[in-house]
Amino acid sequence: MKAKDIEDVMQLWLYTNLKAHAFIPEYYWYENFNEVKSALSEAEIYVADQNKKVIGFIGLIDNYIAGIFVSEHMQLHGIGKQLLSIAKKRHPVRKKRRILRIASKTRLKNYKIRNRHAYRRRRTFHGMEK
Repeated sequence: MKAKDIEDVMQLWLYTNLKAHAFIPEYYWYENFNEVKSALSEAEIYVADQNKKVIGFIGLIDNYIAGIFVSEHMQLHGIGKQLLSIAKKRHPVRKKRRILRIASKTRLKNYKIRNRHAYRRRRTFHGMEK
């Protein structure tokens, strides 16, 4: 990834988390910004762009989805579905179900996405799996 792409990915990560997780204090996301940015080098990142602007990305660590983000104005246009398809093609899993890590409360929309794409829920808190 280019340096500009990393900055765009991180801005999308920050904005999306602030918007989607209003129940988590904003300072949490700002405090973890640099840690997440440095962790990008350990993850496999696939970026969706339009006119050289990042509109979505998915981050994978081994066969786990560490996160998937789509800019607000591009949601419901199939970007997330395309990113999931790329991940599934590049990381085929022999088991019937893949695992989607979720670090916060699950919303109905996420539940529908997981069911549609044959994922099951696995919660992770501070590196401890439940």
